[in-house]
Amino acid sequence: MTATAPHPRLTKAPQDPRPASGSRLPVRILPLAPAVVLLLLFLAGPIAYCVFIAFTDLQLTGQAQESFVGFDNFTRAFGDEAFLNAVWLTLVFTVLSSLIGQNTLGLALAALMQRASKPVRTLTGGIVVTAWVLPEVVAGFLLYAFFRREGTLNAILDWLHLPSQNWLFTLPILAVSFANVWRGTAFSMLVYSAALNEIPKEITEAAEVDGAGGWRRMWHITLPMIRRSIGTNLMLNTLQTLSVFGLIWVMTRGGPGGRSQTLPIFMYEQAFQNSLIGYGTAVALLLLLVGSLFSLIYLRLLRTEV
Repeated sequence: MTATAPHPRLTKAPQDPRPASGSRLPVRILPLAPAVVLLLLFLAGPIAYCVFIAFTDLQLTGQAQESFVGFDNFTRAFGDEAFLNAVWLTLVFTVLSSLIGQNTLGLALAALMQRASKPVRTLTGGIVVTAWVLPEVVAGFLLYAFFRREGTLNAILDWLHLPSQNWLFTLPILAVSFANVWRGTAFSMLVYSAALNEIPKEITEAAEVDGAGGWRRMWHITLPMIRRSIGTNLMLNTLQTLSVFGLIWVMTRGGPGGRSQTLPIFMYEQAFQNSLIGYGTAVALLLLLVGSLFSLIYLRLLRTEV
């Protein structure tokens, strides 16, 4: 007599003692709830309200109620010569002080400190980082005293019997760009110092044995290996530079004649001096768009692996 196998429908599959993934999901999300609420309340909420204000004619004074004006504020901005001048000066300020100044000087300092003695590294790092940790307003006053007509720079030039000038009047955008380089180079130096320390010494030593000079090693070995750090540093520096306000305001207030009036200065004047909150907020959104474009470019460059 042969035994019959049990019918497959009558056999019960073993039960999984673990709870279903759907039931675990709310429990995992629960610790994140306070952070999500804070982000919605203090970040997403104000941004949404600013977007709404940008499409209105809201003013600080002389207005009972704002009205919806559509894209009038944005159309007005692109037809305003002062706005176009602020866009141009913002690009000049960003390229000079961030893309060229802070990035190049930070990399040069990091590379030199790799070969310097410990006392030199400590002294140089302390001086550069001190400029970085100073409050923006304090740094602005220091650089104002350096560049003003009776300031330190002209005193040095007079001592060297070289021609001096009122730098804040003749070359204001260059003066504020130099000030931003002086204050912000420390961040780039720290980023590149960490990146250079990650390069295996065997690679550079092998290249040196093969006869590669310092510049060739830098161009063919160092820069390709820290390419991702360069892209990240450029993105963070660019976004920080686009939002610089206090440094320029203390040194020149955007003058003379708007020759150092970047977009943050122009936005502040329109919103709080001319009381045009709607117009000033529209300019702020355009500045946010410029920063987003720079970020997309850098992220696109970072996609390619070394």
